[in-house]
Amino acid sequence: MNVRPMAGKGRKAIEMIVDENSFLENIIGVYNQNKEIAPSAVVGTAKLEGKEVTIIANDATKMNPRFPVVYGGIIGLEEGYKMATAVYNTIETDKSSKVKRPIVLIVDTPGNGPGKVEEIIGMNKSTGSYQLALAEARLKGHPVVAMIIGRAISGAFLCHGLQADRILSLSADFKTMIHVMPITSIARITKLDIETLEGLSKSNPVFASGAHFFYDLGGLEEVVNKVEDMRGTIIKHIKDVYQLFENGERYKTGPAGRGLLGDERGGRVTRSKVMSTMNAEFRKIESQFL
Repeated sequence: MNVRPMAGKGRKAIEMIVDENSFLENIIGVYNQNKEIAPSAVVGTAKLEGKEVTIIANDATKMNPRFPVVYGGIIGLEEGYKMATAVYNTIETDKSSKVKRPIVLIVDTPGNGPGKVEEIIGMNKSTGSYQLALAEARLKGHPVVAMIIGRAISGAFLCHGLQADRILSLSADFKTMIHVMPITSIARITKLDIETLEGLSKSNPVFASGAHFFYDLGGLEEVVNKVEDMRGTIIKHIKDVYQLFENGERYKTGPAGRGLLGDERGGRVTRSKVMSTMNAEFRKIESQFL
């Protein structure tokens, strides 16, 4: 199959997914976000099958002139707050609506990569605010669907993707990369040699970075094999999430739902056993603390 990687093509992905010419950048309801802030964080409103959705994406071709370390799709201090603001503007816009609009995340980020200034100011609060915003949106009934088109790495993926109700990804044929950290970094922390870790990565989904390994862990609801299928797959999962919300089965969405998937697929079979043991131990002493 002849495929071209989509990494670095966040804006192209928006065009391929939403209704033609429907994307209004930086505009969500009556809110107009400052286009000069975090130019690599793309936010706005679009239509999907004629219905409004919020879009949040990475533009890896832009860099932040105020923070030189922020380039290539990195989510830094301004980017995290801009994305979080887009979510809260969405919540506020739909606060009186019975049906809450979906939020579509287009993910292509190599990580956070903060500089000293961002660390001092508190970049962790920025990315944390984005995670919290998405969690609040989900609880208020906004389906959140993430589509990985390139890289989904480290703390940036934690805030821009892992809080979604559903996570989808283009297949490994598109050179997608999903992991907490590269093997070189794991080697420095664990003191294991790179050759050993590379061997483990061929069979153990915890060490691997490919989409199919993350699928085994339950981290992905579905792998998309053609870029032309991104739009239809996102639409399908948005409808599924709405239905689960309506059925009172919210536990089957988001991080909790992916934990169940990992158990079903055999990639995270220990998780449920550990949780069950911890809950049982807590129940023995619960009365002492409540």
